[in-house]
This record gives sequence, structure tokens and C-alpha cells, in this order.
Amino acid sequence: MSYIVFEDVNKSFGGIPVIRSAGFSIEKGEICGFVGRNGSGKTVLFKLMTGLLLPDKGRITVDGIQISKAHRFYDSLGVMIETPGFIPHYSGLKNLKILNSMSHDPATVPEICALMKRLGLDPKDRRPVRAYSLGMRQKLGIIQAVMNRPELLVLDEPMNSLDTASVAEIRRLFTELNDLGTTIILASHFAEDIEQLCTRTFRIDNAEVTEEKTS
Repeated sequence: MSYIVFEDVNKSFGGIPVIRSAGFSIEKGEICGFVGRNGSGKTVLFKLMTGLLLPDKGRITVDGIQISKAHRFYDSLGVMIETPGFIPHYSGLKNLKILNSMSHDPATVPEICALMKRLGLDPKDRRPVRAYSLGMRQKLGIIQAVMNRPELLVLDEPMNSLDTASVAEIRRLFTELNDLGTTIILASHFAEDIEQLCTRTFRIDNAEVTEEKTS
């Protein structure tokens, strides 16, 4: 059985289809990339995949469990979709500690601090997140998505606002997580992310999802 399965999934807003008759499957342990122009529906697709939205029609299953009103969220899930949201007057580390406390498999504080240091954030920095640059907030969003070692990691444009060195380090981090068994779903405007990380690529265009053939 495939790990993630979309069967005839449709989603519209105001009568305008954003995802139409989507049908595809993803195997456990893959890194799959989703590409398409701005507004093509990548974010909506990711929200459907993670239970943040429910389809108007069709069926989505993750690890054999159907996403529905009764069971919307997969237990071992790391998500970064759109702009990461944090409590603005708390420090980066305090935000991560709060989110970590809600996990069914919490990380240790030293593990969180090590991730922060690896991505160039200082755990001892007492500045509130509202004083962070866009790149710093982006790194914090990546850390909150990966810190609990999720089985499924869904990332919408994770490399936005990051410098070249940070991008290289985060690619290494994603590869390491995948080597440990994490399935990664990734949307990126950077061709290098898709080429270097992904085993399969899907394109969203005119509300339709198609797999791109590899040569």
C-alpha cells in the first residue's frame, strides 16, 4: 500500500477549481517535489495533504488512514506552509519549547539548541521573534517542522529568504532526515532544490496534478 494516496480529489473556492480530479500516490521514504507557478495550487494541495483543508470530493489517505473530519491530522507530521507563525514577543527558543511540549514525541532541549546552532540561530538570543529577519524566521520555521523527527515532512517553499550557505546546510539536513526514513514533500521555486533532493516531481497546472517524466 502506498504511503500517501490521492483519489479523484477536488477542491474549489468560490466555484473556481484549484485542484481538479487529482490522483497520485507517494511511497514511504521518498522525497517528492511539487512545482508550478505562483497561485497554481501547491499550497492548497499541501493543506489537503496535511488535513488543514478537507476536499470537496475524493479521498486522501496517509499511511492507510483517511483524512476526514474525524481524523484530520497524521500523528507524526512536520509542516511548514506559508509564513511560519510564532508568538512574536517570545524568543525563538521559547517558541520552540512551547511547540515541542505539544508533540507526542518531544525532542530534548539540547537537541533543539543543536538544531538552532546548526542553522545559524543562537539559542541564548533573548530577542523576541518579532525582531527576527525574514531569514531567521524561516530557519525557525524549518526547525519547528523537523525537531520532533516526523515520519512525514511537508514543506512549502522552505528556502525562501535564505542565503546560499544556509540553503546548502538545510539540504544536507533534509537528506539526513530522509536517510533516517522521513518522507519529504517539498515545493520550491529553486530548480536546484528539486534536482538535488527529489526522487520524483509533480507539476500543478490549470488545477491538474501530473507527474513529470524523468529522462
